[in-house]
Formats: sequence, C-alpha cells, structure tokens
Amino acid sequence: MAIVLFTDFGAGDLYVGQVKAVLQRLAPGVPVIDLLHEAPAFNVRASAHLLAAMVGWFAEESVFMTVVDPGVGGLRNPLVVKADDRWYVGPDNGLLSVVGARAAKGDCWRIVWQPEQLSDSFHGRDLFAPVAATLALQGSLPKGWFEHAGEFDVEFGGDDLPQIIYVDHYGNAHTGIRARGIPREGLLAVGEHRVPYARVYSEVAEGAAFWYENSQGLVEIAVNCGHAAQSLGLKIGCAVAWA
Repeated sequence: MAIVLFTDFGAGDLYVGQVKAVLQRLAPGVPVIDLLHEAPAFNVRASAHLLAAMVGWFAEESVFMTVVDPGVGGLRNPLVVKADDRWYVGPDNGLLSVVGARAAKGDCWRIVWQPEQLSDSFHGRDLFAPVAATLALQGSLPKGWFEHAGEFDVEFGGDDLPQIIYVDHYGNAHTGIRARGIPREGLLAVGEHRVPYARVYSEVAEGAAFWYENSQGLVEIAVNCGHAAQSLGLKIGCAVAWA
C-alpha cells in the first residue's frame, strides 16, 4: 500500500510539502511516492492521458492523489474512483476519466465529507490528502463520507489523444497515442515536420529526429543527443497525425 502523488503543483514550489505534512500526520508510516508534480499545468485532458499511461506500474490498492484542478473552489465535484483495484482521489473534471474508461472494472463516488478547515484554493491539502490518507489506512470508504455516483460528470473517454501531452527535461515530446499496433513504417506529422520511426536513439544519426515507443507505451518524439521540443517547435497541445 502506498499513496501516489500526481499533480501540477511543481516539485520546487511550496504546495507538495504541505500535502505531505497532512499525509504524514494522518497516515504515518504509509509510503508516499512522487509520481509527478510537473503535470501539464491547467491542462486536464493532457494530464488525464499521461496519468493513464503510468498507473499500471503500481500495485493493487495503491491510492493515487491526483490534482490538476483549474476549477478548484468552483462547482466541480470532488471524487473517489476505484479502477482495476486501485484507488484515485481528485476532482471530477475529466482527470480520472481516462483511467476509468480503460479499466476492466471500476466505480466512483462523490466526496461529501468536508474538513473543519477547507481553503477555497487548496483542496489538494485540505480535502484530497485527508481522503487519500484515510483510504490508505482503511482500504475502504468510510461510512457517510461519500455518495455513490457511478459515472463521471466530465468524461473524456478511453481513446488516444493525438497531441503532445508532456515535454520532459530532455526535450522529448510524449504524445497521448499508445504505440502498440502502430505501423513502424509510418511517418508522424507534427507541424511541418515528418518524423520517421526508430527503435532506439542509436539507430539514427546524432541530431536526427525520430518517434519511438517509450517506456510508458506511448508514441514519443525525440532527437538523438538533442532537444526535440526546441528543434521541432513542439509544445503541449500540438496536434500530431500519421502522414
């Protein structure tokens, strides 16, 4: 059992430490894993696809606290999802809907419990962290904290997203396209560029661009010993297609 954090808070900012303080106080001894704190800021759809690509590495009963929440404090509902025997806590704004759509089994509940103090702008610390801690300790939903929803208010579906969804510090551009079954002879079109396939970096010349199946199973654009995003003018949200 572990609590897994996936947010757009920024690893170097002041928010992650406050969340961890709550988790340490309410669930002492439960491991906390920083999956990502640089999720695409405010971009719920891209973040939903990025999250869905990574969850399969985690054990059953893991509890994911997920926050990419530009509507915090507004009308969107807080949510708990169970999908393929993993728990997810976060906003009902589509962030958890790709995980839910791709799961073989799952269900969801609206969070009706509220803490004594709830900041309008920091539900990650004040609402989602206590719920995640409680799930990690109890392994079930406390009575009276939730009401059954059964479906999401915002649903993106389980289809691939043909866009750049993440740029890592190497400059590699991850797409929301799952690579399995994609013909390797296909050229990936992004802007004015046509990018061929290579299995690994060493199969292309230094400075050459290519696409490959990354370790998350996604189509990724890279430049051998270079920065693909700068070289090709890529950013999150850029559309990609097969030429």
